[in-house]
Amino acid sequence: MSIQIAVLDDWQDVASEVVDWSTLDSVGKVHFLHDYPADTATMIERLKEFEVICLMRERSTFDKALLQGLPKLKLLVTGGMRNAAIDIPAAKALGIQVCGTDSYKHAAPELTWALIMASTRNLLAEANSLRAGGWQVGLGGDLHGKTLGILGLGSIGQKVARFAQVFGMRVIAWSENLTPERAAESGVTWVSKRELFEQADILTIHLVLSERSRGLVDAQALGWMKPSARLVNTARGPIVDEQALVQALSRGRLAGAALDVYAEEPLPADHPFRSLPNVLATPHVGYVSEQNYRQFYQQMIEDIQAWAEGVPIRGLA
Repeated sequence: MSIQIAVLDDWQDVASEVVDWSTLDSVGKVHFLHDYPADTATMIERLKEFEVICLMRERSTFDKALLQGLPKLKLLVTGGMRNAAIDIPAAKALGIQVCGTDSYKHAAPELTWALIMASTRNLLAEANSLRAGGWQVGLGGDLHGKTLGILGLGSIGQKVARFAQVFGMRVIAWSENLTPERAAESGVTWVSKRELFEQADILTIHLVLSERSRGLVDAQALGWMKPSARLVNTARGPIVDEQALVQALSRGRLAGAALDVYAEEPLPADHPFRSLPNVLATPHVGYVSEQNYRQFYQQMIEDIQAWAEGVPIRGLA
């Protein structure tokens, strides 16, 4: 059996080097595609010859229209065990198997703290000044003794909380499902939603995107925050009302924001987040780490091999 296998969304041209894809030689031929997502017609033309497609999580959207336009497609494999960009019911109706992978659990918390520290200490402006031939240009903030507010105390939020405790910060948290007892198990104080936004010196978001969380950080919530506070988002862009955040940052209602995720990705070239001086923005690299990619791609290979043998593993419901 020789099938055509596409590895999509390899924007950095690294997929071929992270793991050994030659183990699939007996199954089929692997092709690495580096293009950004496009309209449905373009995607159909690009992918119509492939029976197996490997996706980096939530980059290209595989909705019903695209899936219907790919009659040769038999297997979709995504990084992670959750991918909101795939219409799984449509895939199943079309007889397309969808499988996932485990994730490296430390990449996102580590980036969260890189952003918190860089934003608080004004590192981007200081580094740019030095590179331009200058010297000190501002006064950095501090973490010890300050309050970290965590919106969503799941597995990632709990890891973020532990970092904060090492830094000597007070840690508070809220989400719709969080109880005071569960918060206390992590050494965190449960507060109401409004108290979270009002008390946090740094507010960091660690929720799954859902209909409940979409737009949860709106103009009202941002209005509760201290003018000296900073917002950090490494979760999902649509959790935040971007227009409201731009207005708050533009008017000095917030000291700053450190963002890795956006409502539209890649971020449009003219988006204010690219130019606002109090925004530290990175291009959704929270899961883009060597260890995470190695785990994603190695398990994608395992998924393909298992599927080819007729015993699919890590299927998505």
